[in-house]
Amino acid sequence: MKFRSVLSALVLALGVLFAPGVGLTASHDAYAVTKLTHAQATTMFRNAGITWSSSGGCSNRNNATCTSFDQLNQPTAQGAVTLKGATGCALNITGGTETGHASGTYSHWNGYKLDYGKNSCVTNYIHGVFTYIGLRGDGAPQYRSGSGNIYADEGNHWDVLYYNCGGC
Repeated sequence: MKFRSVLSALVLALGVLFAPGVGLTASHDAYAVTKLTHAQATTMFRNAGITWSSSGGCSNRNNATCTSFDQLNQPTAQGAVTLKGATGCALNITGGTETGHASGTYSHWNGYKLDYGKNSCVTNYIHGVFTYIGLRGDGAPQYRSGSGNIYADEGNHWDVLYYNCGGC
């Protein structure tokens, strides 16, 4: 009995310590999230040869015309680096954690999503390697990577939901 009580207390303590405020879903486990600053994320991207652009030429998280990486989940940033390495394609991020995207637990604002500009190299890789899983509620075709991340074709860009870092 004493062992069970200690074990229960330990499990509870670890849950509070490592996953505060992280939502759970039936199909994906939450993980302890390290949040990056814009500067930390851009250093990672620059070192990997990933570019980014902003229609407003800015990085203010509270401005919808900017592209910000403030509060980006580290596994999301690492997922971009993994995609760049796997494809060898030019990769340009056009949307990060700035306001103006759809809300929800697994959202841009919460650091789980990035938008990539479309090019034939990235599109051909996604179509050739990932599994088509049907249309999203808004009609966007979706593809699932082997690691479970979801790539949605929104017409002029890829909207990518990173449940994990894709092999980092």
